[in-house]
Amino acid sequence: MALAKSRIAHITYVEEIDVTQLEDLRTALNKDKRAERPRLTLLPFLMRAMVKAIAEQPGMNAHFDDEAGIIHRYGGVHIGIATQTQSGLVVTVVRHAEARDLWDCAAEVNRLADAARAGRATREELAGSTITITSLGAMGGVATTPVINHPEVAIVGVNKMMVRPHWDGASFVPRKMMNLSSSFDHRVIDGWDAAVFIQRIKALLETPALIFVEG
Repeated sequence: MALAKSRIAHITYVEEIDVTQLEDLRTALNKDKRAERPRLTLLPFLMRAMVKAIAEQPGMNAHFDDEAGIIHRYGGVHIGIATQTQSGLVVTVVRHAEARDLWDCAAEVNRLADAARAGRATREELAGSTITITSLGAMGGVATTPVINHPEVAIVGVNKMMVRPHWDGASFVPRKMMNLSSSFDHRVIDGWDAAVFIQRIKALLETPALIFVEG
């Protein structure tokens, strides 16, 4: 973290997401539970949304070698998941998220989290991420300023979900809202591209059927 803060020029972009439809879908899918499928949290939906957004902006899925001045872009989307353990924060890696569906993402996140908390995570499971998600769940606060996992160029931070009044044009209605606080390496990603990336994720999460549309 000290290396990241000393070398990376961070820019943090905070956006509000209406996750009401997403939560309705998630609840419905979890009610239709099958033995071979894990319970879905928000993370697998976010992972799939990120995969689709990265397909349009591959520069987000990259490492920046600041000593050589070289940007390495990756075809595989290897998403780091920041996990709290008794030994501190560790980042486990869901490899090839682009090739996984919702339930496969959920199962791998659960498997890696269990391994990390039990101290059984291997070196391979703790290295090689190309972009990271950080979330504190219910403790996530309203907004955060995530530190990029060096040498990556982007990190997506999940803040806590809250019911807030939303003006629909005629009246205030209760909606489930959540902020994404995401940081980018401003040396290689400008503010416009950061905003486009998060706005694409926002659109996918607010209309979750789009996550399942191919192409």
